[in-house]
Parts: sequence; structure tokens; C-alpha cells
Amino acid sequence: MTATTDGAGTPGADPGSTTPDTVQGAQEAAARATRHLLARQDAAGWWKGDLETNVTMDAEDLLLRQFLGIRDEATTQAAALFIRGEQREDGTWATFHGGPPELSATIEAYVALRLAGDAPDAPHMARASAWVRAHGGIAAARVFTRIWLALFGWWSWDHLPELPPELVFLPPWVPLNIYDFGCWARQTIVPLTVVSAKRPVRPAPFALDELHTDACRPYPPVNRPAPLVSWEGLFQRMDKALHVYRRFAPRRLRKAAMDTAARWIIERQESDGCWGGIQPPAVYSVIALHLLGYDLAHPVMRAGLESLDRFAVWREDGARMVEACQSPVWDTCLAAIALADAGLAPDHPALVKAADWMLGEEIVRTGDWAVRRPGLAPGGWAFEFHNDTYPDIDDTAEVVLALRRIRHPEPARVEAAIARGVSWNLGMQSGNGAWGAFDADNTSPFPNRLPFCDFGEVIDPPSADVTAHVVEMLAVEGKAADPRTRRGIAWLLAEQEPGGAWFGRWGTNYVYGTGSVVPALTAAGFAPGHPAIRRAVRWLESVQNEDGGWGEDQRSYKDPEWAGKGASTASQTAWALMALLSAGERHGKAVERGIGYLVETQREDGSWDEPYFTGTGFPWDFSINYHLYRQVFPLTALGRYLYGEPFAPGEA
Repeated sequence: MTATTDGAGTPGADPGSTTPDTVQGAQEAAARATRHLLARQDAAGWWKGDLETNVTMDAEDLLLRQFLGIRDEATTQAAALFIRGEQREDGTWATFHGGPPELSATIEAYVALRLAGDAPDAPHMARASAWVRAHGGIAAARVFTRIWLALFGWWSWDHLPELPPELVFLPPWVPLNIYDFGCWARQTIVPLTVVSAKRPVRPAPFALDELHTDACRPYPPVNRPAPLVSWEGLFQRMDKALHVYRRFAPRRLRKAAMDTAARWIIERQESDGCWGGIQPPAVYSVIALHLLGYDLAHPVMRAGLESLDRFAVWREDGARMVEACQSPVWDTCLAAIALADAGLAPDHPALVKAADWMLGEEIVRTGDWAVRRPGLAPGGWAFEFHNDTYPDIDDTAEVVLALRRIRHPEPARVEAAIARGVSWNLGMQSGNGAWGAFDADNTSPFPNRLPFCDFGEVIDPPSADVTAHVVEMLAVEGKAADPRTRRGIAWLLAEQEPGGAWFGRWGTNYVYGTGSVVPALTAAGFAPGHPAIRRAVRWLESVQNEDGGWGEDQRSYKDPEWAGKGASTASQTAWALMALLSAGERHGKAVERGIGYLVETQREDGSWDEPYFTGTGFPWDFSINYHLYRQVFPLTALGRYLYGEPFAPGEA
């Protein structure tokens, strides 16, 4: 870095020769954004933005409370206020801002509003139910939606895929064992095996005939099964066999399986009462344990329910939004990187405090990842406040990159933590040379083919964005020439799309992937003139919007025609700029226009608006609006525009 800023975030060095108006605008925008971000830091040192997903979180929270008999009027009406606010004119709900109507989300939102007392013949409700009927009714909804309805007798358990608890007995080398699933799916499936075995039905508070295409025939005839020689046909017949097995399953074996599942669940409960730091596994774990006889006053249950309350965001208008997850570690490391790259002094108290907090969040015990990597010493970071079972490779790489930018008064402590994080990440490299998010070699082709798994991605294969962040971290740590780093780089080069972009698994989509990979390659010593980098630059220039920004809609996960296309957003513009700047395009027209977009769209308080969803949980199936993305990434881009890359290629 060639510049520092004072505590107010005022740039203190000449960033070099370029268009004076653009430079001045960038300086002023960076100063405002720095002040805004500093003001948002918690006294403990962390940052956290809201993590917005879709109304199924809120609907399922109410259904859980109804199932347990603890739903209260205040929570119900606050949730209903949020759900109504997300309904569109046609009566439907989408899973991301501006997205198409989504059947399961609409059904779940409708049921939640019925719980809140909204009459089925009210105009907004009648529009929703009419749309549901026109699009196949409950029978066409995803499995998870029908499971929630089955809990109240609105759907039959006989018409759901079977999920036997005996699954927990399969050893890791057997196909379809629980460790073949991604950690988020694994944590959900294990408790659901108990729910599937128990098949509970609570009294329904009302009928849902209006959500069937024909209330007299709620279960339409099943289409002929797929050919036996196909994977789909094989798994369809396997599901039929499991339904038969259910009737004859040895009672002792089934009880032992459910007891084992209960122990597995309880052993993975975090210190704050949650499971994996995410809402869906916590919800199903509470239900499963309750079905196994755990009273709501039991410490495990009480802690679990209290943790779910902490996922609620109460808005000024009285609405209550439920987060699927919370992202303080991710937000904090990205905020620290943004502030440092924008010129904040490396020993600034805010950065030192952030480093202290991140160091305290290091995970130094083994988790489920050790099933695939036994003997690997722990040393990583998770995404959430409490998730010691599932540290992730992406957070670990970015935390290391953040810590490297901070001058901490205890350098030996920092170096030891970084060394453990680097070693753990290297040990989590998959066999193909790349990195997934939570596990190594989590690439089985079978889980996604199960009839049960229609709710999104259920495995954790390596991705370009995670691999890029690890490669960048390794390069900064002086390991650009390490054979393991070179294998990761080779994988990235092979994954580049013909048009020049990279697919983005955890951010939307090709703009995110490309914005992650290009800085990693240049950090590893690739010259800006390398063919792969030039192809990426040409692609980014080709998808820049007329207003100077970049945007990409979630539809790009479904339709390649949407790649790089969408309304401009602050975060996606920043990703594109980070790639172009690392590729030596600082004086290019595309960069100047992109910086201009960030300057012109910044609010007076130093923040940016961004209603669009630029993050992903599952590509297409579960979209995320990280409310801090619109702050941290634009500041990072502005800082790198003003002061250049924070590290020379390959240097620590």
C-alpha cells in the first residue's frame, strides 16, 4: 500500500495520474464509505449486515411454532407484516428481488398468512390461491413444502419420499452415507430421517382445499416411472422399496437408528444452541428431538429455540424478518479488507479490534470435515458467530488475507493463527486440485438424484470462487510456486468459460466468479497480458451496462443468456472493477465508467442501495441479499483504484 488515511478516512497520498475528476470523486466516495463502515462496527470488533433470503424462512418459523404449540400473536403478526410486504401484484412471492413467481414460496407464505388470520377470500389471498391452483397446486410443490404441510395433515406422508433413519448407520465408504451430502444438507437430512420415521400429524387449524387443483382428488395420478436403466428410474424404484421396507423395518433397528440420529444431532449443537449456524437444520433438529421425547424445557431444546429467536431481525415498521443464517466472520474479514485497501492505517484501532475478534473466532477443534481428512490439524474460521463443527475454506482464506493487512500488537499470535489456517486450507484441497466450501472431495453424483433432494444443491464440489480465494491467499503467503497452489491454478484455467468468464458458486454469478479468479491469478504472478486474463477482461467489458455499472440476475444460473446481464448493482460493479484493476486496466475506459457509477450512485451517508440479490446459498434455488456487500465491495474497489493492489504478486 502506498497511502494511509487518518481516522476519518481521508486519503493522504496522490493516487497517480488519471482523469482528475474521476480520482477526486473516488477519493470523496472512499472517504464517505470509510466513515460509514467504521460507524457500523460493533464495540466487540465485528461487522454484520442483514442476510435476506425469502419468505419461506418466516413462514416455516410460524409453522414450527404452531407445531410446537408456542406460536404467539405478536410474533405472528410481525411475521405476517413482513410476508405481506413481499407479496407482488399478481398475488405471488418470489425467491429473489425481481425474480419470477415461485410456487413453493407462494404456498408457504399463503399458509403463514392463514395462520395470521388472513381470510382466504381476501383479495390478496384469493389472487395467491388462484395462482397456486393454476400452477399445479400443492401437488406440484417441492418436497420440503409438502413435508411442512404433512405435519398438519394437509398432505399425506404416503405421498412423500421415504427417508429412513437407518441411513445414519452407513459407513463413509458406502454410497449415500450422510457424509456424501454437503454439510448443510447433512445437518438437515439427519433430523428429517426421524421426522420421516415418526410421521407426526398435528391438528390442522383450517383446511387448505383452495390450494389443490381439485380438492376431491388432491393426489394426482403419478406419471409412469422413468426407465429402469436410468438413474432417475433406479432411484424412483428405490424409493418405492423403502416405502415397503418401512412396514417391515425391525423395531429394534429403527429405534437404534433414531437414537443414533438423536446423539448425532445433540453432539453437533453449538454453544449458542443452534446447529451449524443456519436456520433450517436448527428447525428440523428441534422437531426431531421433540418427537423423540425431548420436552421444550429440556436444556437442548430451550437453547435451540432461543437460538432461532436470534435469527429474527425486527424492522422499524414492526415487521419481523427471519435470517437463514448470520455472517459476522465473513462480513468482518471483508470489511477489514475494504478499509485497509482504502488506505486506513494498518494499526488503526478499528482494524486491530477486528483482528482481535477474528483471532478469537478461530476454530481449533475437529469437525465433520475430519471424516474425509483424518489426522489434519484444525485451524480455520466459520461464517457465523458459533459454528465450530463446520469451519469453511472460503472464510479461512479471506480471514488470513484480512489479518495480513493489519498491524497487530501481538504479531506472534497472528502468525500462529495464520499458519494454522493456511495448513488447514491446504489439507482440505480436493483430489482434482481445487477447493470446495466445507469438505474435501464432496462430489458424489448420487445425492442430487434422490427424489427427496429437490430443494437445491446437496453436495459441495469445488468451485472457482472458493478456489480463487485460496489461491490468492496462498500467493500472498509466498506459496505461489507451491505444487498445491499450481494444481489449483491449473484447475482454474481449465474451468474458464469459452467466453472468458468463470462460474460463481457462492456469488451471482459469472461476474462474481471472474471477479474472484482474475485477482487470484495476478496475485500468483500471472501477467496482465496472459491470454486467460485478456479473455476475462474482454468479457467484462462486453457485459458492462450503459450506466457504467455491472449487474447479473439470478436467472443466469438457469439460462446462459443471462450471463453477465442484469440491473447494475454496487457489489457486482465492484467485483468487475476488482478484476479489471488487477488486470492492469486502471486507466481503461471501462474502469473509469465503473468508478463513475459507484461515485454517482453513492448515498450521502456513504452507503449504497442494493435491493437485488447478489449472493447464493444454492445457485438459483436459494438466493441471498447480503446487506453489507453493497458497502464492503465498493469500498474495496475504490481503494484499489486509488492505491493499487495491496500486495505485490507472490509476496507476503
